Amino acid sequence: MIEKNERIRYIALLCILLAILIASFFVDGVKKSIADFITIQRSSSRLIQDFTVIGIGGALLNASLVALIGLCLVFFSSVSLAGPTIAAIFTLLGFGFFGKTPLNGLPIMAGVWVAARIARQTLGSYSLIALFGTALGPMVTYLMFETALPLSLSIPIACIAGLATGIILPAIAGTMLQQHHGYNLYNIGFSCGFIGLFVSSTLRVMKQMQPISIQWNEQGHPVLTALIPAVAMLLCSVGLISSNGSFKILFLDTRELQHLSGRLPTDYFDAVNSGAPWLNMGLLAFASFLFVLITGAPFNGPVIGGIFTVIGFGAFGKSLKNCWPIVLGVCLGILLFRKEFTDPGPILAALFATTLAPIAGQFGILAGIIAGLIHFIMVESTAAWHGGLDLYNNGFAGGLTATFIITILHWFQTNRSKEDFKL
Repeated sequence: MIEKNERIRYIALLCILLAILIASFFVDGVKKSIADFITIQRSSSRLIQDFTVIGIGGALLNASLVALIGLCLVFFSSVSLAGPTIAAIFTLLGFGFFGKTPLNGLPIMAGVWVAARIARQTLGSYSLIALFGTALGPMVTYLMFETALPLSLSIPIACIAGLATGIILPAIAGTMLQQHHGYNLYNIGFSCGFIGLFVSSTLRVMKQMQPISIQWNEQGHPVLTALIPAVAMLLCSVGLISSNGSFKILFLDTRELQHLSGRLPTDYFDAVNSGAPWLNMGLLAFASFLFVLITGAPFNGPVIGGIFTVIGFGAFGKSLKNCWPIVLGVCLGILLFRKEFTDPGPILAALFATTLAPIAGQFGILAGIIAGLIHFIMVESTAAWHGGLDLYNNGFAGGLTATFIITILHWFQTNRSKEDFKL
């Protein structure tokens, strides 16, 4: 039996996903949206491939279906729909605009299910790995459609590769978490980047690795621009409903939530009993929307994907208080190295670098700013290392950054008298 609060969460997510699915048919019409959706399944999905270039309706349809598959996995694996799983669903939704498809995600999910059987565990215990592990979906698409092999060989090879990736992911993810001590929220992205290094290196040796290309929609679209404010208002409304209509309770619990470090695993739905996590997600949505608006970057697939990821982790580690120092650090890096805020790398780094929010939450503002700056430097290079096969490139760079910073901070902390060491 699903409890009342969890039922509200399912209803809220279903409303968002079904609204996006229906909107896809209104934008371009049913026939074109479905045709573009089919085209997306065969299109390159390595970083950065903006599916909205193919078609807005097809991208909306693809994103909603990817997220609905994830929601079904959560429901049928009997795992709680709380902070971690909500973060995963929104991340799936976001990356459904630029990299994830039902076709390239399902083999990896199946591999994680096999790993659970091997370990004699339930799929529920590995559900987060199955959901986030689809970050390596571009590998499946690449092996299927972008090598010189005939489809009769490439499709089975791609499916086997996806299955194998899912099988080894649980072992690698656990080890990677120990490296950064939970200060990189996109831990599976760190793990997938590690796997991507080996896969891309193998393909390079075989002379089957094509150079990275960028497909970036500079026009945006009114529906995509309106999507984030609409979702933000819905999330804030759900927060008020979950607090029994009490603004006071909602405000007090949201203020309490801001003081949490966000370090993995911090489930905001466990930390507070009201609708504060929903309001926190809504506030992060509005803040991200305003940031993109001010910078002048287009509301295209990757940018929308970045915002949805920020929104999702508003239930699992991110808050306004621990995110802004990270974003400020990235902005300083953009200015220092004379980059443009509207370029793909900088604007996505500013959004996704909030994977390091727990560093600011635990060690203070200055540590957060430094983390954001170092992250920006790292993320400029890491995509080339794994050939764009890991969609969570910022999770990979964030894992490296967090490991570097936390090692130093812990050394300072253990050699000072104050236990609450902050920079």
